[in-house]
Amino acid sequence: MKLLDRYDFEVSIVVISFNTRDLLRECLTSLLSECSTLGASAEVLVVDNASRDDSAEMVDAEFTKSEIPVCLIRSDVNLGFAAANNLAMEQARGRYIVLLNSDAFFHPGSLRRAIDYMDADATIGIGGARLVSRDGAWQPSARTFHSIWIDAIVLTGLAARFPRSRVFGAPDRTWADPNDLAEVDWVPGAFSILRREALVETGLFDPAFFLYYEEVDLCLRVKAAGLRVLYWPDVVVTHIGGESGRQLRSLKFSRTGAQVVLWRMRATLLYYRKHHGFQAWLARGLEETIYHLRWIRNRFSKNPVRRERAEEASLLLGLMRQAWNETNGGRVSPPRPW
Repeated sequence: MKLLDRYDFEVSIVVISFNTRDLLRECLTSLLSECSTLGASAEVLVVDNASRDDSAEMVDAEFTKSEIPVCLIRSDVNLGFAAANNLAMEQARGRYIVLLNSDAFFHPGSLRRAIDYMDADATIGIGGARLVSRDGAWQPSARTFHSIWIDAIVLTGLAARFPRSRVFGAPDRTWADPNDLAEVDWVPGAFSILRREALVETGLFDPAFFLYYEEVDLCLRVKAAGLRVLYWPDVVVTHIGGESGRQLRSLKFSRTGAQVVLWRMRATLLYYRKHHGFQAWLARGLEETIYHLRWIRNRFSKNPVRRERAEEASLLLGLMRQAWNETNGGRVSPPRPW
């Protein structure tokens, strides 16, 4: 995949939409307001991933005639996060490319600040923001690359139980002061600013990842190319989706919840096979062992809550086996849409 070789704007902002019409309207209204005070040229590219809630029609009617160019790209199928962003980035004409979730909103001046930071240091390949919820609560905004150990302390609950520990708080760097600038392994895709030259060097998102791990994979490749990934505490973005947390906390999975977990498991296996080879087996074994032990511990309990935990563990075991089969052990990505 190739990027255009001309810069007609200082920044291109890419927003992916999938059935988030009302949030998307709020996002674009906020974004265009931020761009109007940017003091530099900007364009917005919205990719609609075959939404069924008239999101594309809303963008076309309300935003495409804006003074700041808003380009609507319609996809007939749900391409997922990686491929949809690639579609927009291939058309982007900005010197920098910003990825922004449709449920994310800049705090005033944050976009300008991010651009200034990129201008000041050519060694930065990707920059990330301080993500906060509607009420201002901090969300994990700078993270550590996945490993069997890192995943183990998340899956066992040790990361959540001891967030201030440098050992157990490593996955989301919960031990660190969120007010401190830091060079990190990877930053979430809710907001990131990408140096075009870094993408020319490393390529765009790997479309094998439908959802989850695509930004982890890209940050890993950018760092392997000798560029840095930074977290900036004064670039602040409100992110709605993060309020639900990283883990599904409900003891009973809905059909949609189970599907999302399956997507995460597929992506886990694809990532481990791509970057760590045989460790895809270890990633599978880790999850299956934890779920199996949880099932054994709770299955005969008279406590209904614990019995639900056993049922959940049994479902998770089945989902991991399904993910393993559907990806051939992390070797192939199932056809889109997942």
